[in-house]
Amino acid sequence: MDTDTIFHVLGICVVVCPAALLGALGLRAIVGRPLGEESINRCTYASIMVGLTAAVAILGMMLVFGTRHVAIELGDWVVIPQQHFHFHLKFVFDRLSVPFVILSYLLCGTVGAFTSRYLHREPGYGRFYVSYAFFTLGMVITSLAGTIEVLFFGWELVGLSSALLVAFFQERTAPVRNGLRVWSVYRLADAAFLIAAVALHHMTGAGDFDRLMGSGSWPERVASLTPRQALFVGLLLLVAAAGKSALVPLSGWLPRAMEGPTPSSAIFYGALSVHLGAFLLLRVSPILELSIWLSAAVVGVGLVTALFAAITARVQTDIKSALAYASLTQVGLIVAEIGLGLRYIALIHILGHACLRTLQLLRAPTLLHDYHTLENAIGGHLHHQQGIWARVIPAPARLWCYRFAMERGYLDGLLDECVAHPFLRVFRWCDAAERRWTDFLSGGRSRESDAVEVHAEVVEELRL
Repeated sequence: MDTDTIFHVLGICVVVCPAALLGALGLRAIVGRPLGEESINRCTYASIMVGLTAAVAILGMMLVFGTRHVAIELGDWVVIPQQHFHFHLKFVFDRLSVPFVILSYLLCGTVGAFTSRYLHREPGYGRFYVSYAFFTLGMVITSLAGTIEVLFFGWELVGLSSALLVAFFQERTAPVRNGLRVWSVYRLADAAFLIAAVALHHMTGAGDFDRLMGSGSWPERVASLTPRQALFVGLLLLVAAAGKSALVPLSGWLPRAMEGPTPSSAIFYGALSVHLGAFLLLRVSPILELSIWLSAAVVGVGLVTALFAAITARVQTDIKSALAYASLTQVGLIVAEIGLGLRYIALIHILGHACLRTLQLLRAPTLLHDYHTLENAIGGHLHHQQGIWARVIPAPARLWCYRFAMERGYLDGLLDECVAHPFLRVFRWCDAAERRWTDFLSGGRSRESDAVEVHAEVVEELRL
């Protein structure tokens, strides 16, 4: 076989392996005959090892043959001639996607092996691995996407699996509510992403990254947009990245996501999912170069996020939330590096930080046990010495910073007042208008109108 055929076969293996795992687990669950723990583990190990081996083989071939850009096209899957739209399935292997997909396989395999012991005999063992397979497939598709539609498809799979695993312990109320909160923020970010994708189609006539970002290999590309177009599309993509990576002001959902099992927290909010916003900005980084204002906005959001997370992490009372905000600090710095044009540094930062934070989060449960053992041995609590900031910053300023960090920057309340409540008021007004219209047509009051009024009175009494 020639080199192109080998690239094509290996590329298909990289994409198909997580899809095969999802099919094996999902179909057995649908027909009512779910696999046992041992069978799930074997399927997971086989899928991860084959996909990782194929990805490493592609990296080796690219290094040997000096190839920087390999595209695998699988044709148009959806064509709408009237709208000049086509969903073109295309995967790209370059200096950005190959390291990221290898990282995805490596860390997903590590977390899969950890989960086989951590969730042993858990009632939702199979359900966890179905969501895990969704996540792995979404990460692989997002990493290798050659068009903005394919990237959005993988992006959605990652968001769906994230919300499902936050609400994994569905017998309790808090995880379900927090899962819905995460899903709501993701919806806002995905709406911005979708508008940006439609705008790029309107501006360039295609969603192919080779046409949007110019020919050549990453990152030596020049986007085919004007500075104003780049600013408009770039700001929308920045909102999408902020929602997925919990950048300010969309950071309120991050501690809520810790309701999920430790393995999902490690793989999502310590390693891969939290870096997807930075990955998106790296993929569209040629757009950032066209507008100095857009680059400044990216740097500003990154630095503000890093500062906010660094302050907030110091007052968290549980180890998972502290590690999540510590991870967010590094993500903010990575975003600032991307805005400054330091793309290779940002990519290396992502790879190193993801590996470190995954191991820290997986170590967290036993670390608490070790701390308790140590405290029992010394007969007291471990005390930390005050740092230099406690001696430099005045007491009133430290108190304000402490309250600000304890309230997590008041971001949840800000989003509720500025985004959620206005939407709810509009929806309630529309519902009331519809009920008045139906009551007018029916010539009387409906049961729904009476029930809504009773519910409103109960809510008002509870507030008082």
